[in-house]
Amino acid sequence: MIERNRYLNQLISKKENGMVKVITGIRRCGKSYLLFNIYRQYLLSLGVDSSHIIELALDEVENIKYRNPLELAEYIKSLLVDRDKMYYIFLDEIQLVKTIENPYLKGDYVSFVDVLLGLMKKPNADVYVTGSNSKMLSSDILTEFRGRGDEVHIYPLSFSEFYSAFKGDKQEAWREYYIYGGMPHILSLATHNEKSNYLHELFDKIYLDDIINRNKISKNKVVLDDILDIISSSVGSLTNPSKIANTFLSVKNINISDDTVSRYLDHFIDAFMIFKAKRYDVKGRKYIGSPVKYYYSDIGLRNARLNFRQTEGNHIMENIIYNELLIRGFSVDVGVVEYNYKEDGVNKKTNLEVDFVANLGSKKYYIQSALTVGDEEKRKQEVRPYSRIADSFKKIVVVKDNIIPWHDENGILYIGIEQFLLEENAMDI
Repeated sequence: MIERNRYLNQLISKKENGMVKVITGIRRCGKSYLLFNIYRQYLLSLGVDSSHIIELALDEVENIKYRNPLELAEYIKSLLVDRDKMYYIFLDEIQLVKTIENPYLKGDYVSFVDVLLGLMKKPNADVYVTGSNSKMLSSDILTEFRGRGDEVHIYPLSFSEFYSAFKGDKQEAWREYYIYGGMPHILSLATHNEKSNYLHELFDKIYLDDIINRNKISKNKVVLDDILDIISSSVGSLTNPSKIANTFLSVKNINISDDTVSRYLDHFIDAFMIFKAKRYDVKGRKYIGSPVKYYYSDIGLRNARLNFRQTEGNHIMENIIYNELLIRGFSVDVGVVEYNYKEDGVNKKTNLEVDFVANLGSKKYYIQSALTVGDEEKRKQEVRPYSRIADSFKKIVVVKDNIIPWHDENGILYIGIEQFLLEENAMDI
């Protein structure tokens, strides 16, 4: 069993809080396993009787009739026979429940949201749902619960989670994770072909099908594919819909509007395939508009999308660090530091970039991702933006080399990527 204590603890903290626990995340990242295996075992360890854990997988043939919301509501309520004890209700693939016309009120409709809100009125019902396409792959679902939804977002395996279940040493684990990413099933596959085929299958038969069916864009599947390829190649690079549209025109002689590109990118974001990192003016303390950066929620998916042709270290490492910060609960932006200087008597202005500005409550960290800082000129280049930031928040350079952490004369921390990923307190060394 892969330990996913971060998410287990979130569920524990939300236990019996009077809200629907909505477990979101990209498909195949472990949502169902967390609920039906890990969390179930936790409840049993507390002494909860198994008859008080109601489990229903709506994607199984024998449960098809419960895709009717009225049938589902009647079935669940019929099991709540003990009014003095709590029942824990697990509903997997809740989006398969259809929206139907209310048989008692013409023009009105009943959906799974109505079923869940009805269950929440029961004092002995604690409700947990997962879903993995259409409605459940959109954060909009939480608004439909009218303030009664509580999200637990699950990411693919962090490197720490991956390493805990990997049969090999740390360096081998890093090489595997660096190439194939953290989809849990990857750990059970042996060869490159098996891993590659699995990741391609996720793309073609799971993610893209979901997006195409939900948004009715089958006629433009080629454009959708091409946008994914462009984003995959430009991970960690500044871009925007206009730039992508220009690429279509110049390379493929296809005229596509900025709005269409933006809409398709939003589809990928809604499906948790990619994340968008905005630029933040560190000195001005404000967000800057376009361009932005896009990162994959799983680096293995990105690498597979490019048929493992572009495995350059800087972009992959940057993507992995970005995901790790999100997993740890940080909000993450791309930092911009405006720098004014004089050259040949002429006043000039340029922008220096900090890879990540990570915020969590009162904590803030500035983080640069670098393959190496062995060369003094390279080191100075990496920390150049830091010299223009006047505040005293922690400044870090994460390098690919396995080094002993050290601080320079300005207090900047230099640390290796493996230690950064495996030790959450490493940022505070």
